[in-house]
Amino acid sequence: MNMHAAPQRTPAETALIDAFGERLSLLPGDGDVMLKRDNAIEQIKAGLPTRRIEAWHYTDLRRLLTTVQTYDGTAIAEPMTPLVADATAISLLNGASSAKLPKVDGLDIRRLKDMLEDGSFSAALGARESDDAVGALNTAFVADGYLLDIADGAALAAPVEVQNLHAGGQAHVRLPVRVGKGAKATIIERQSGSAPALVSSISHLTLGDDAELTWLIVQDQPEGSSHFGQFNAELGKNSKLTLFVMNAGGKLVRQEINVKAAGEGASFTLRGVNLLAGDTHTDVTMVLDHAVPETTSTEIIRNVVTGRARGVFQGRINVAKYAQKTDAKMACNTLLLSDEGEFSTKPELEIFADDVQCGHGATVTEIDHNHLFYLMARGIDEKAARGLLVKAFVAEVIEDLEDEALVEALEAMLDGWFAAHG
Repeated sequence: MNMHAAPQRTPAETALIDAFGERLSLLPGDGDVMLKRDNAIEQIKAGLPTRRIEAWHYTDLRRLLTTVQTYDGTAIAEPMTPLVADATAISLLNGASSAKLPKVDGLDIRRLKDMLEDGSFSAALGARESDDAVGALNTAFVADGYLLDIADGAALAAPVEVQNLHAGGQAHVRLPVRVGKGAKATIIERQSGSAPALVSSISHLTLGDDAELTWLIVQDQPEGSSHFGQFNAELGKNSKLTLFVMNAGGKLVRQEINVKAAGEGASFTLRGVNLLAGDTHTDVTMVLDHAVPETTSTEIIRNVVTGRARGVFQGRINVAKYAQKTDAKMACNTLLLSDEGEFSTKPELEIFADDVQCGHGATVTEIDHNHLFYLMARGIDEKAARGLLVKAFVAEVIEDLEDEALVEALEAMLDGWFAAHG
């Protein structure tokens, strides 16, 4: 009889298991929640995913996750200035919500810690991502977050900015959001910190019929941080979701996007910008399900890679048998600024309907030296000229937001990143 010994645990796996044992008595939740936490940590005990798992083929988490920061309650994170001046900001500081919540017409905000303690959130904890490594990590450790409930027909005058900020250590949060029928809103999700940390953040969005939502994920974690994000959404009839993702920091980043167009006439737009520098690894993985007829989607990802950075975009579009008249397009474009940088793209289409318009494309290029020469010949120094070309490459995607204040704020972040890494 052949005996196969289980692989020895990595230091990161051991650290996560030990941290769970130390934190368990401090985590909120009833018996059902604790059972889900136990199941989640059992997944981690079985081993973090390797490249043998198809969804993690380009991000060998077991090898790449080398550091797990310990919890640190001494350093306190501070709220940030909102991305746009008129935004209503609510903060999660070191993974903890605020006892004082703003009042916004048409918006109900609840602390997730309270819901975990009274059992009203236990049914949703771990519901969708129970077989996923990011979901398991978050389910095991999550202690707080916010539930946002936007009333039917509400039109929020200003963006709502949820800031997940830390000063090192670990931070694990959730953000369930319900947008009522015919409602309109903008949500900004900020993921940042002041010291290396292990962060996980999961959002669940239910978008009602005829609702319109713009959601921004802006991630600029400090060097040395590991960030694991997951965005899950289900779209109602004739609803419209615009998701914008900007990654501009972190040592190891995995951002998962799971969207289901569940109502006829639903529309999903994804615009992504990955700014990768140094010796970092960033992975954006999307799964989009067109489940019913006459739904549309477009995804455009722009990547700028310098140094020894490595990036990944995996995009999978599933079109169900009865999802006729689906219109789905996906493109990933990469600008390499160094010979040592890498970017891997894996687009996938699985189509069971026979009356659809679907397509995908990918390009990789470097800065056009003719364009660079043209600018330098007019008195612009080389770094500034390169910056203008990089900005032009990315700006087209940012400007799709059609909100001048948001566009200006994101372009300012792009300028700052290039000044530091260009």
